[in-house]
Amino acid sequence: MGTARSITRRRAARRMAEGLRTGWVALATFVALLSLTLALIAAFNHSTSVADELAREDERGLANQYLDRAMRDFVATQKVQLTWDDAMNNAVLGDNVAWSNYYLGAFFWTNFGTDRLYLLRPDGRPVHAWAEGKPVAPRLDPLIEADVDALLAQAHLPGATFGKAERTLRLADGTWPADAAGRPLTRWAAQPVLYNGRPAFLAVASIVPDRNYGLLQREPAFVASLRFMENSTLPQMRQDLLLPELRFTPNAPGASLNAIALDEADGERIGWITWRAKTPGPTIVRRTAPLLATYILFFLGVVLGGAIIVRRMRRAARELLASEAQAQHNALHDAMSGLPNRVHYMQRLRAELSACIEGRAQGDVFVAYLDIDSFKVVNDTLGHHVGDELVRQVALRLRRALPDGDFLSRFGGDEFVLMRRATGGRQAADQLGREIMDLMREPFVISGNALDVTCSCGISWGPEQSEDPGELLRRADIALYRAKQRGRARYRRFTRDMDASVKLRREMETELRRAIARDELSVAFQPIVAVENGEIQGFEALLRWTHPERGEIRPGLFVPIAEQGGLMIPLGNWMLRHVFRECRTWPACDVSVNLSPLQIMAADFLPTIAGIIAETGVDPRRIVLEVTEGIMLDRSEHVLGVLRELNRMGFRIALDDFGIGYSSLSYLRSFQFDRIKIDRSFVQNIEGDMDAHSILCAIVSLGHTLRMKVVAEGVETEVQRRLVQAAGCELVQGHLFWKALPVSEARSLLWRRERGENLRLAG
Repeated sequence: MGTARSITRRRAARRMAEGLRTGWVALATFVALLSLTLALIAAFNHSTSVADELAREDERGLANQYLDRAMRDFVATQKVQLTWDDAMNNAVLGDNVAWSNYYLGAFFWTNFGTDRLYLLRPDGRPVHAWAEGKPVAPRLDPLIEADVDALLAQAHLPGATFGKAERTLRLADGTWPADAAGRPLTRWAAQPVLYNGRPAFLAVASIVPDRNYGLLQREPAFVASLRFMENSTLPQMRQDLLLPELRFTPNAPGASLNAIALDEADGERIGWITWRAKTPGPTIVRRTAPLLATYILFFLGVVLGGAIIVRRMRRAARELLASEAQAQHNALHDAMSGLPNRVHYMQRLRAELSACIEGRAQGDVFVAYLDIDSFKVVNDTLGHHVGDELVRQVALRLRRALPDGDFLSRFGGDEFVLMRRATGGRQAADQLGREIMDLMREPFVISGNALDVTCSCGISWGPEQSEDPGELLRRADIALYRAKQRGRARYRRFTRDMDASVKLRREMETELRRAIARDELSVAFQPIVAVENGEIQGFEALLRWTHPERGEIRPGLFVPIAEQGGLMIPLGNWMLRHVFRECRTWPACDVSVNLSPLQIMAADFLPTIAGIIAETGVDPRRIVLEVTEGIMLDRSEHVLGVLRELNRMGFRIALDDFGIGYSSLSYLRSFQFDRIKIDRSFVQNIEGDMDAHSILCAIVSLGHTLRMKVVAEGVETEVQRRLVQAAGCELVQGHLFWKALPVSEARSLLWRRERGENLRLAG
């Protein structure tokens, strides 16, 4: 009996000890979970505070950048009026008060919103002054006199110019900066100031000639301009930055407001630009409060929910990192072959060359530029899908067979570029060339077909031949061209005699002259379509030269040779005659033809084109003649007279590549163009460049305002098509719709359109 009681007591004690241990474990778990909860709440509050502060910092950074750009734009808009021979003659060399009142005082107030304007001598003394476009006493307000003197001093510092100073002009009283062409540059400086309790931009800019540089004999006059921020900058800033409560205050803002300080050049505080910050912290707290309450009330649920949240966050972070890595990879690699693209290659080549030049690496960097021989034949005979697969297989073979240290990339089409670090100069180049040739000897099997294809290769190396990456690549390309000349299926090392040799240029010039005389050139036609439905509205005629030995020669190669060899006028007349003769019987559509500036400047151009019209019987109303902005640099009556006479004949005139040359609204005022064509560089960048898209929209709006049709060139993706359509473009051309077609295919398309057939887009 005693033994039984003893066993019972021991069991009870054991159970009590187990209960105590369980209680301590539960208590410890509770305390740990409570501590963890408090720590998470503290960390969460800290994170929301950090998020709020980061958001405020981002807003301040955007606001500062906006003000800097606005101040520079304030000066840049005025520069157009100040870089002018008339301004030099009337405001600097002479004192034409009526001219200055109109073209400076009234013009700056009306067009730029300049509230105060001063014409200053080089020493800073005012000659004339205007308030809101009206003449006032020619004296500087004491409030800004010291600021103007400081800005004039800043404007004379090195680098305070629009454009990079490459030369120095000798003046009677000193020197003046100029660009590489000898064009005087505008000196300028700007800063914010407080004027009568109102914030404003104060800027000084010099008056320089735009054409007759000889007018600049002594240091020119300056124009000091003042524009209040509250009239234009701050309202536009509210709209662009989506900060409706943004305003200026001279007093330090409270902690609840976000702000940036406005300081003068000497560091004196003017005031603050303030706004109510967009803080994500409270929103985060409101949306996660139920989760936190549940966590506190149900510890186990909180642990489980926290684990799920952490896992999801980690997965989202991994997905984000993977997405960023993929985007980085896509930006630096070719989608078809998976190889690095041109951008990636040039970055790597630049780094490798720098390492050699600085002595951090030994040997030379070899560049091998290769492409597939007769690749166009493969595309034309077996189809583009076979050509694409051939490119992929060539990339795979080269990547697998070449050493790991080689860097292979694809530049597009059938062009590959290889980089190798090695020693040995010409011997190493020969070894590399032989390796590449050997790799291409085995046929490629595609869709059951064995393709015996070869490649040509050009090799250069640096820093022995060049320390510049672009120049090294160009020399490899020249060597590749020489390999093509020598019969293909071979490699060539770059030598000095290859580099733009006079012999090669003369050969090309002679062959081009012969091709024009023998009618060996051809014309391709790229459709111009309506952006909303892809319907063909017309064609652009493009010159092509297929050499019997050299193959297809790019216009970018033979057109400069034609210009330098005096062949541009006969080449342009051949193009006009051929297009007019071919298109005279086509169904109703526009046909665009490019005119060379040399043609327009020729004294007999108008009689020549009239003779071609009579010879071919074409209706000029069907032809759109495209001129580039370069021809508009010559503002003589001869150019305008030629354009007006072409208009009178019935031709329509388009301004080609608008926006990349010497664009000026005065060109559009001088002549009423039928259409403007937006250069492809804006279209190709609009997917990721907000500035390019904004410029595109501005050009389209300008064209519509001036009653001109707007054509966007180089549309290659559906996203680009939607963006240019949203911007308001009526017409587009590019590989998304059609590539340049032989004349027979273009003619066939038109007749099919006339029969009402549904045309399938080529892109």
